[in-house]
Amino acid sequence: MSDSKENTDELAGTEQPFVQHLMELRDRLLYGIAGLGICMALLAFWPGPSGLIDLIAVPIRAHMPPDAKLIAVGVFSPFFVPLKVLAMAALLLSLPWWMYQVWAFVAPGLYSHEKKFAVPLIILGSLLAYVGIGFVQFFVLDKMFGFIQGFTPASVAATPDIASYVEAILSLYLAFGLAFQVPIVVVLLVRLNMVSIQQLKDFRGYFIVVAFIIAAVVTPPDVISQLALAIPMILLYQLGIWGAHWFVKSTAKPEDDAVEEGSSTSK
Repeated sequence: MSDSKENTDELAGTEQPFVQHLMELRDRLLYGIAGLGICMALLAFWPGPSGLIDLIAVPIRAHMPPDAKLIAVGVFSPFFVPLKVLAMAALLLSLPWWMYQVWAFVAPGLYSHEKKFAVPLIILGSLLAYVGIGFVQFFVLDKMFGFIQGFTPASVAATPDIASYVEAILSLYLAFGLAFQVPIVVVLLVRLNMVSIQQLKDFRGYFIVVAFIIAAVVTPPDVISQLALAIPMILLYQLGIWGAHWFVKSTAKPEDDAVEEGSSTSK
């Protein structure tokens, strides 16, 4: 009798109609949009669109003449560019809230042992995204613009357009934010039994080549930003292998632990 209870699927009878899944997805999207709107309102109040523009312009202005400013070539750039920056900053600020909505949507379909590792991965993924974007803002941009401005002839005034500048750095934020998710992807691939840790170790040499190819494609054509993306990806890949080994062991199914203990005892 006890064996039948232990073998009962804890998700049995929890299936929901497809329409109900769509309604749940709609609600989660609305909750996420509401959180995004609140973050936009807060950032619009302080530091404001102008304050955000001043913040992201610090790296390039450090390599421009003291009185030089970024220019707005487009007619509507002074309005749309700060709005774009405000929306992106609000999205980053509300990232944990969006991650929670994803978690709340998929949690009913997860087993208890799967829920145990989902929350740490969500938190770690958000933190890694922030670390990647902070790495761009406080290190990569300064070195990259210093390298690029070094090639500017003395007879040329380097006054970049604010729209092209914002587009360039937002693409870098996105690239580094996603690239810093490498440990999360590695852990998930192993935890879902799509690859083994040994296969990841064997692929390590190929990943180094892949990391440099990705860095060459998604970053500007300068050595600084390419190395700044490729090297952390390689280090994070190794960190993901270590994390996968620990994570899979600590979140194994109870029956998997029993089987592992039984096999070790028989040996």
